[in-house]
Amino acid sequence: MCFTAIVFGNPVHHHQHEDANVNKTDLIDKVAVTTELNKTSAARAVEAVLEIIAGTLREGDTVTLSGFGTFSVSSRAARTGRNPRTGEMISIPASKAPKFKSGKGLKDALN
Repeated sequence: MCFTAIVFGNPVHHHQHEDANVNKTDLIDKVAVTTELNKTSAARAVEAVLEIIAGTLREGDTVTLSGFGTFSVSSRAARTGRNPRTGEMISIPASKAPKFKSGKGLKDALN
């Protein structure tokens, strides 16, 4: 399957198999090829982007990548649940979870 993604306003063409998944190493390889950086520089760039996104979310802020999407933090209230094994009622503490809302460019690239 071939699709075109709009990454930071530039079309990027990808050929992908139906069952292919991209892990971090694959992403680094693709960044290296696309940007003509060596793998070490591409790895540093990918790691930096991921750390900046995670750090911004840790601070409670959002990250918006125009045309791609928005990363934010969702708060989950404390609640009572049930242990599926024993059926015993348990208390689940409040927590925060990452959330991603895709942007128009990403949605358009998939349809």
